[in-house]
Amino acid sequence: MHLRTRVLVTGGAGFLGSHLCERLLEAGHDVLCVDNFFTGAKDNIAHLLGHPHFELMRHDVTFPLYVEVDRIFNLACPASPIHYQQNPVQTTKTSVHGAINMLGLAKRTRARIFHASTSEVYGDPIVHPQQEAYWGNVNPIGPRACYDEGKRCAETLCLDYYRQFGVAVRVGRIFNTYGPRMHPNDGRVVSNFIMQALRDEPITIYGDGRQTRSFCYVDDLIEAMTRFVDLDEDFPGPMNMGNPSEFTIMDLARMVIEMTGSRSELVHRRLPTDDPVQRKPDIALARRKLDWEPRVPLRDGLATTIDYFRGFV
Repeated sequence: MHLRTRVLVTGGAGFLGSHLCERLLEAGHDVLCVDNFFTGAKDNIAHLLGHPHFELMRHDVTFPLYVEVDRIFNLACPASPIHYQQNPVQTTKTSVHGAINMLGLAKRTRARIFHASTSEVYGDPIVHPQQEAYWGNVNPIGPRACYDEGKRCAETLCLDYYRQFGVAVRVGRIFNTYGPRMHPNDGRVVSNFIMQALRDEPITIYGDGRQTRSFCYVDDLIEAMTRFVDLDEDFPGPMNMGNPSEFTIMDLARMVIEMTGSRSELVHRRLPTDDPVQRKPDIALARRKLDWEPRVPLRDGLATTIDYFRGFV
């Protein structure tokens, strides 16, 4: 996107969306940020409101949107279990109806569309690390299914719009991402641990703490997303986007305690239903197609994130 383009970012006031809006404005584009503020926050984009090329619209993507744009980033959907299980029917609607509406808009305007999918399409994987060719191991009727299956259906829609109508689709499967502007109460492991550590509260470990996650700093992820949309090759994806460095939950807890100087102790709780035991992306495809890989080490990214969360304590 070297010429000035009109870019729509759905979920633009969320954690990822706000960072993406910032990056697009820095690159000289007109940005239309759309959000219904179910989990997004005006505070995340307050510093952009005076920008001459930034526009904010309150809108729910489960309803059609009639605008003229050149690029679409469809990020609208609650992404943490606490938020998406709060209203599971609406979560599925946002994933499915939202995808239909945004793909329809892309079809009409001939816009290129990036759809934010998720590593959750792999479920509790029995293949490790996860490659894009792996079909996943998902419980279709469990408490996480509204998100997992909603996102899987959205991928189906993306690829069908690509094959049937020739829509320029880019599907990115986003793995655990962290950084400033995460919601402090979103129930995700990085925000949970940091907030508990800063308050010297017990740090909650679900299960034995040996389950693994791969943590990608937000700046690295935004770089992958923008590179994928700029890719001129006719390639719809899906493409894994995440950090292949794997850490146990116990590793993360100890690192956060050390970096915050916390007096927190570790407490163990039962593992939630369908919680994946391992999560690690194979990013060979992103390396090859985008010449991309994460650059920010976990310790460096955590330092910035901890500084941000100090403002909530």
